[in-house]
Amino acid sequence: MNRQDNLANRILEMVSERLPEGMGDLGHDLRTNLSTMLKDSFARMDLVTREEFEIQQKVLNRTRLRLETLEAEVKKLEQQLSEDSVNG
Repeated sequence: MNRQDNLANRILEMVSERLPEGMGDLGHDLRTNLSTMLKDSFARMDLVTREEFEIQQKVLNRTRLRLETLEAEVKKLEQQLSEDSVNG
């Protein structure tokens, strides 16, 4: 069972606890429809876990550092080219 299903089940439990006793088929239908609606909504939201988010955040930070390093190298090479063309 994935994290989205767990969340949907917890919400359904909370709703079920608050439903009056003796609702019978109406309560069952409500839980079934709510479950379907929640799972569909979560699927459309394209949620990620905290772990997946943190992994992507680390990848982004490494990429940003690499980009900054490359930008500095390009700037240095441009300066060298500029100096060579003036001196050359």
